Amino acid sequence: MRTNPMPLPLMALAVVAAGLMLTGCTGFSLPSFGTSEPAPPPAPAMLPSRYNAEELIGRWGYTSYHKEADRARTERAARGQCRNPYVIAKGSTGGVMMHLADQRQQSELRLKGSPDGKNYIGPEGQPGGSAQDREILSFDGRVLITRYVDPDAANRYGNMVYVRCGPRA
Repeated sequence: MRTNPMPLPLMALAVVAAGLMLTGCTGFSLPSFGTSEPAPPPAPAMLPSRYNAEELIGRWGYTSYHKEADRARTERAARGQCRNPYVIAKGSTGGVMMHLADQRQQSELRLKGSPDGKNYIGPEGQPGGSAQDREILSFDGRVLITRYVDPDAANRYGNMVYVRCGPRA
């Protein structure tokens, strides 16, 4: 016994329906039943730096050193640079205007704290997470010492010493 084939319009509808079932819908997913990996932990909240931008704004004598034995001599040399000071200005959104490594123009940088208690100056982002971040090694209100996080920049620039020119801001 021979059966009649499916009418053509019904056949076309069946092909389209099968194609839609194979491609799936973008908003539909089947449960994974424990085979997926857990979601990564959220990024830690940004912590404030123990320093604020107002403390850094002003005129600074600037130089750097590579060997810790040269620190005292370098601080004295930085005081002598106040004839031609490095100016740290207030940024338009509350940061400080400073140069990044190998950049001619100043950029607005943020003061950032980290969970391990370290403090950084750098572009937006996680503290110490950018090669352009510099760690604040010490700051007493008159002498600021920083070092780039990036090993190449740290090797080239060394420990950067800023000595405040004139009275504290």
